[in-house]
Amino acid sequence: MVKPIRTVATIIKEISEPLPGVKVLVLEDEDRWELPPFKPGAHIDLHLDKKLIRTYSLCNAPFENNRYVLGIKREDNGRGGSRFIHECLKPGTRVDVSLPRGGMDFDLENMNIFVAGGIGITPFISVIREMENRGLTNYVLHWSSNGPASIQHMIEPAIRSGHVHISDTRYDPFPDYKAITAGYGSGAKVFCCGPEPMLKAFEAAVGSWPADRVHVERFAVARPAVDPEAKPFTVVLSQSGRQAVVEPNDSIVEILEELDANISFSCEGGICGACRTPWIEGPPVHRDRVLSPAERERDVIVCVAGCAGQRLVLDA
Repeated sequence: MVKPIRTVATIIKEISEPLPGVKVLVLEDEDRWELPPFKPGAHIDLHLDKKLIRTYSLCNAPFENNRYVLGIKREDNGRGGSRFIHECLKPGTRVDVSLPRGGMDFDLENMNIFVAGGIGITPFISVIREMENRGLTNYVLHWSSNGPASIQHMIEPAIRSGHVHISDTRYDPFPDYKAITAGYGSGAKVFCCGPEPMLKAFEAAVGSWPADRVHVERFAVARPAVDPEAKPFTVVLSQSGRQAVVEPNDSIVEILEELDANISFSCEGGICGACRTPWIEGPPVHRDRVLSPAERERDVIVCVAGCAGQRLVLDA
């Protein structure tokens, strides 16, 4: 059985640091071929080291098919991915990356409201650049940060055109998300990405909005609480036949890594989609923030999955 392509070999062409603690990486195919296409707002996984895989948003415009551009903030209290990038990667370093996935379906006619906190601007950059390329002006960006906005040069035309409102929360009031969104009609669509306290305030402000008009992206989420009613189940890899018992307190990620599963893990919190895998038998208990109800009929985000039956058989 031919395994699907999971990664593409790239070379770091350039690294810049527009502000201390934020690096911009430009990746190209090592043979200068076009890279796999992506939707506005998509992201990729960087395979940095053994078992060190991290997900970052693509910042360049989708029509720029010869490179991937990433903006990455160093997080000293994170899980180690951004520190590795800031300390170890240099121009010329080879980095394997996943095929792009995800994206944002912005509204072509009604207003699009983008709300970003700090480095949470990154998933919106490719969206705004795509809208500019199409000549669309039905958007506004509210971007707040605790300090100078880090990668303004990437959306300079949008800033000049007056579509962008930047605030520094060291001096400016904390954004009033209800006021920001209240002035637009019910057809508007809102998008938000930033740190967790900001996302909670934003979600409270748009709690009455239709779910299909709200798009929230998270850097990380808390691990799901252990279900006191959960029972052990057996996870099975259909392609190799390997299997193991998963107890309620076990990490399914660690167990699958011990089984040498051909599954990539990144966020381990059900938000990035790296470990999306078809399932054959279950049914799974879905705890992710990625899949639609229809997609859950065939796929599961494994890193946060449980099982409502005795066996969870994965097509892996």
